[in-house]
Amino acid sequence: MSQTTSAPVASPARFSDVKGWFWPADQLLFDWFLKRQDRAPEQTGDLLELGAYLGKSAIFIGGYLRPGEEFTVCDLFDSPAPDDPNSAEMGRSYSTLTRRAFEANYRAFHEELPTVVQAPTSVIASRLDAGSCRFIHVDASHLYEHVHGDIEAARELAAPEAIVAFDDFRAEHCPGVAAAVWGAVATMELKLICITGTKAYGTWGDPEPVRAELLDWLASRTDLWHGVEEVAGAPLIRIDGKKAKAPTPPQPLRTAPPESGEESESPEAPTAEAAAPVPAPPAARRGLLARALGGRRR
Repeated sequence: MSQTTSAPVASPARFSDVKGWFWPADQLLFDWFLKRQDRAPEQTGDLLELGAYLGKSAIFIGGYLRPGEEFTVCDLFDSPAPDDPNSAEMGRSYSTLTRRAFEANYRAFHEELPTVVQAPTSVIASRLDAGSCRFIHVDASHLYEHVHGDIEAARELAAPEAIVAFDDFRAEHCPGVAAAVWGAVATMELKLICITGTKAYGTWGDPEPVRAELLDWLASRTDLWHGVEEVAGAPLIRIDGKKAKAPTPPQPLRTAPPESGEESESPEAPTAEAAAPVPAPPAARRGLLARALGGRRR
């Protein structure tokens, strides 16, 4: 393990102090998927994040850890990258990233750290049990070869109805992620449920029940636009979250002073989730999907 600087690392006073790119729409969807699993006793398993940066999404995910479960975070942190292209990417994007900063951020919100695997994500399938994870966030390398390997690992580690979220699958600066994700749809039986401006959400289980419930929830919200299109032979929910109202953020263990304003990099506001009307009855779900497929386009 490489040495990190001995300079003190400041702990964040609030969630908005943690640097990162985790937008309100995706916070809402992480919250929705993870709470849905809480409501389903059969949805058991651990939590996994591949690629942590400074811990913003990890802090969020850690709040949904249930007794007896394990949350694993895999990242290189201060370790050397395994190959020259990955090393160049790390130098461009993550030159200030350290494990100590991640741990300081995480400990500001949680009493215990997750299990940290400081290594290339290529090792993760050998560290965890097959079929053990109910929620996986893939947010490590942007290079096709590495993302393809991360998806293979996620498929092996995913529980039967696990949800897998893929970051940066449509960003112009990382086409390798898009190629790997859509390649998995074409050749690895990945079923995408929905997409936002930055993330894709899918499963290797049955997507229909979760897709129907998600449409019910989306129909109740005025801050999220959504439409449904037929893509690769299956419905895909598109979500526009430009006006999304973030859920209540993770709260620090120590009381923080009041917010003075929105941060510029990650503008999620500590606003409670908008009150939702009563969802459509189950019998209406098929109609919702049919109407969306028939006319909602953007």
